[in-house]
Amino acid sequence: MSAACYTVSGMAKKPRVIHTCSECGYFSPKWLGRCPECGSWGTLQEEAPVAAAAGPVRAAALTPTSPATPITKIDAAATHTVASGIGELDRVLGSGVVPGSVVLMAGEPGVGKSTLLLEVASRWAGLGRTALYVTAEESAGQVRARAERTGALKESLYLAAESNLDVVFGHVEQLKPSLLIVDSVQTMHAAGVEGVAGGVAQSRAVTAALTTLAKTTNMPVLLVGHVTKDGNVAGPRVLEHLVDVVLNFEGDRQSSLRMLRGIKNRFGATDEVGCFEQTADGIREVPDPSGLFLSHRGKTPDGSAVTVAMDGVRPILAEVQSLTVDPVNKSPRRVVTGLDFNRVPMVLAVLQARCGERTNDKDAYVATVGGMRVTETATDLAVALATWSSLHEQPLPPKTVVIGEVGLAGELRRVPNLGRRVQEAARLGYERAIVPAGERLRIDGLAVHPAATLGEAIALVSR
Repeated sequence: MSAACYTVSGMAKKPRVIHTCSECGYFSPKWLGRCPECGSWGTLQEEAPVAAAAGPVRAAALTPTSPATPITKIDAAATHTVASGIGELDRVLGSGVVPGSVVLMAGEPGVGKSTLLLEVASRWAGLGRTALYVTAEESAGQVRARAERTGALKESLYLAAESNLDVVFGHVEQLKPSLLIVDSVQTMHAAGVEGVAGGVAQSRAVTAALTTLAKTTNMPVLLVGHVTKDGNVAGPRVLEHLVDVVLNFEGDRQSSLRMLRGIKNRFGATDEVGCFEQTADGIREVPDPSGLFLSHRGKTPDGSAVTVAMDGVRPILAEVQSLTVDPVNKSPRRVVTGLDFNRVPMVLAVLQARCGERTNDKDAYVATVGGMRVTETATDLAVALATWSSLHEQPLPPKTVVIGEVGLAGELRRVPNLGRRVQEAARLGYERAIVPAGERLRIDGLAVHPAATLGEAIALVSR
């Protein structure tokens, strides 16, 4: 008899309880308040007890349902991407939806995940293909009302309000759709698996079953995933390993802008970004987002500068505005919106120390337009010149973009992807660009003016 299975008196031991961390998958025989692996608090959940095995287990050999195939004999057409009907989604995925792939879309509540995927199902059905949308969080009537409001009603778009995974598989067997959307994976329940829906065991089993379904039927599956308060995908980390693509749909509640970013992509790069706008009629894609971040610019106002930021590999024009006024209190205020709060005061300090501009006795309010969030250092020059423009009440030259990082010595440092940034500015009709010295750029229709220091950049705009 095995000592692992029997006590001294010969009685069988009670199976040990396993506690698994819902964040990283770490397991422990006893409950812990904090996970030793990832440091998360209160994430260890009890799983069903498993009896100890009496000795080594040998897997039985099974006859394969299909023989192994040489890789050169596999049909390459089976992996060709299929357009989803939404260009911004296809851009993030690579070039479209890969047959048999599993895509997990995460995001905060209310950001528009369900609305976007309902639009994907509608566009998919509009191309003559069958789509099945499974909702486990809402009733069929609620989803139908949203589809009517957003114009997503299509004959070949089927809707099922189910939370039982076996019933969902039955719908798939009957309809044989070419696209399956499950909203959401944390609310689905797999029969025969211990635990509540959304728990570690249930989430793992549901995702694994849907992944197997996608691979065996060559049907793409899109899953909606919840996120934690830290912005990570809720549930065990194994979910992200099981799926092929992990997307994050993000946006500020106070802004209509929504960004779709790739976190993991087995079929393409993860540095592409898709832009969408939340409207009363649903989600609409924004193929050219620069217009959202530029105010209606007639006569150029003072205290305003236009720069080009990079979001992944996508250049986006952004407007930085600065307002300097006499302080109300003895200590001047620094209010920053949409930019790095610690970097803006540094740029203002360089503007005073290296260029002689009095910024320490003024309240400075610096913000981006349109709710855009920019944290890269390439916007330093825009912050400095917008503040200079506000101090002197002198607008910058019209149709001018400024790009560059400002060093503590007042020098302008190079930024990555400068050529792509300047080309985007030229495409949108800008005629001048002030950039760090040392770059040799020739763009048709746009004059590039290099500047080695912040003082030289100010001299270029004050002519």
